[in-house]
Formats: sequence, C-alpha cells, structure tokens
Amino acid sequence: MAEPDITQMRKFVSPEIIFGVGARLSVANYAKTFGAKKVLIVSDQGVKAAGWLSEVENLLSENDIDWVSFIEVSPNPRVEEVMKGAEYYLAEQCNMIVAIGGGSPMDCAKGIGIVATNGKSIREYQGVDTILAPIPPLIFIPTTSGTSADVSQFAIISDRQERFKFSIISKAIVPDVALIDPKTASSMDPFLTACTGLDALVHAIEAFVSTGAGPLTDMYALDAIRLIYRNLPLLIADPNDMQLREQIMLGSMKAGLAFSNAILGAVHAMSHSLGGYLDLPHGLCNAMLLEHVIAYNFPNAEDRFKIIAQEMNIDIRGLTSNQVMRRLVQQVTFLKEQVGISQTLSVNGVTLTDIPVLSEKALIDPCLITNPRPSNKRDLETVYEEAL
Repeated sequence: MAEPDITQMRKFVSPEIIFGVGARLSVANYAKTFGAKKVLIVSDQGVKAAGWLSEVENLLSENDIDWVSFIEVSPNPRVEEVMKGAEYYLAEQCNMIVAIGGGSPMDCAKGIGIVATNGKSIREYQGVDTILAPIPPLIFIPTTSGTSADVSQFAIISDRQERFKFSIISKAIVPDVALIDPKTASSMDPFLTACTGLDALVHAIEAFVSTGAGPLTDMYALDAIRLIYRNLPLLIADPNDMQLREQIMLGSMKAGLAFSNAILGAVHAMSHSLGGYLDLPHGLCNAMLLEHVIAYNFPNAEDRFKIIAQEMNIDIRGLTSNQVMRRLVQQVTFLKEQVGISQTLSVNGVTLTDIPVLSEKALIDPCLITNPRPSNKRDLETVYEEAL
C-alpha cells in the first residue's frame, strides 16, 4: 500500500551557525578545527576601513595560523575578481577561505572556492548543481544584515562584459560555519542598513510564496518578516541600539535559511537582471521592485499573501482580496518611506528602451522557476514598466 501523501518531501541545507555578540572572535578556533595551514581572507576596502579585517588577521596570527588577504572585490563581485582570487589562493597554497563582509566578499569567496578546486571559468558554473569537486572549507563572518550569503546555497556573480548577473545554486557552496555577530553590522550607514534590511524582507516574502515553500521554510520566513517589519524603522531611527541590530541580524539569518531552501521568485530574477545591467546595489533593486511584484503575484498566492499582510499588522477581516492586495502594497510602500528608500527605476537611469533587454535576462534567471505566477517576457516587461 502506498504511503499517504501528507506533505511533499523536502531537503534543508544549513551551515553550523554561531549567533550573537562575540561570535566573530571564534574564527581562529574554527579555522584550526578544519585543519588550516594557510587561510585566504576575502574582504573589501569598506570592511578594511571599518577595522573588521585587521581583527580577523590578528586573531589568526595570535593562533599561529598563516594567512593572506584578498580585498579586490567590487560591490557586485565580478568574474575577473573571482578568477584573480582563485589564482592567488592557488599561488599562495591556501587550504581554507574566511570571508568577512557583506554579500559581495562572501559571494566572491564562494566563487574563488569553486574555481580553486574545479578549474575552468566561474561562468561555467552558472545554474543549479553544476559543481562536481568539493570546495575548500568556508568560514563566513557577515558584516551586513541582509544578503544571507553566510547561510545560503546561492552565489551571485556579475559579468560586466555581458552586463549580466548570474546565479550559482548548490549545496557545495553552503558555508561550513557562519559566525553571525550583530556587532559587525554597527559599521553600516543608514542607507546600507535600509537596503540590506529590505533585501532580507524580500528574501522572506519570496520564500514564503515560493512554489518550493514548505513547513521547514515557512517558520523561518514568517518569523523573519515579523522581525524585520517591526524593527527596521526603529533601527534606522536609532542606529546605535544593539538590541535592534541583533533583531534585524536574526531576521536576516532566518530569511536566509528560508530562501536558501525554498528558493526565491520574480523580485530576485528581475533584480539580478537590473543590478547586472546597471551595476546598482542589490538591496536597492529589490526594494524598487517589491510592491510591483507583490501586486503581480497576488492572485496566484492569495492565501499566503494574506498571512504576510497579517504579519504586517493589517486587519484583513471583511476585506476583499483586492483590498488586501492594495493594503499590503501600501504597507510595503510606507515601510520603504520610513527607512528612506523611495527611489524608482527611472531615477536610477532605467528607460523604456532598457526594459526588453532586462526582461530577457530575468526570464532565464533560476529564481523565476519558483515564482508563484508563471511568467513570460511581456509579463516581466509590464512589471518593470510599472516600477519606472
């Protein structure tokens, strides 16, 4: 007799997570656990200026662990940077990678790990489960509360020649350890805090309405929506409040665990296309598209969007579906205004003539596969036009 179809089988991937103030300080202990002979530290100029890079370097030195640093990473990490980092890793005979920074150094570090052990150009690994050889151990210390590259099976790399961002999705690039320390996020300015916080909110919303969602991801997605919606405006108003930083960092982590396993949707597919084309901050791209994609997807995930509306303090009793959708869009728009992100695509240089190219590239992004509403090129063009 066949087993009853209670729920679909799901897999769930996650690194070992150490969360809390001081988590970053255990980097050397974990490096030793993984048998570090020589560590490549991947970071960027901003993180170096904030002092977090030298702290990691000193912690490794104090524990007699040899290291070299690679900080040639752009805000949207590029193919050339990944290839240069992999060459450096091999030339220096490293056997482990520590990344400290936002999504860019962490994604670049994943790319370096892939190329160092698999060879070939990083472009060859675009798509899902394309990595054959295991990559070096990865220890990640995030300094922003949004991208969740520290807990996810995603890496996003920018091909500036093609003006295109591509996704690599594989459990091979889930970090071994994520040292998530709210203290490191205190060096973000209000704009970056808002952008990364909204990025995390989009992760949670898209994961909850994704066709790949399930009970293992729903609990993280809903908790993330709650934490970010309630605390982000308060944090922007009082950036030195470490308790608020911790709540947003926790929300970002939970959103990351949700989307890494449920995957994403049209906001990210369209955002990757936009960010690759115009080299804009990823969180800002997501924020500019969010309410327009909610309105577009609403009919295909009505029940789930109603739950999201309730998490955002909307009383849905007695409202029609259309009224719930409008209230949710208003609430998202208001939240963006509260945190100072009310830009549109046109303000950032997008024109009507760009939209066919943007839509074409978004259409082949793997994030679109789990979007609740099946989409063609014209659908995406319409959403981009509304976001102008």
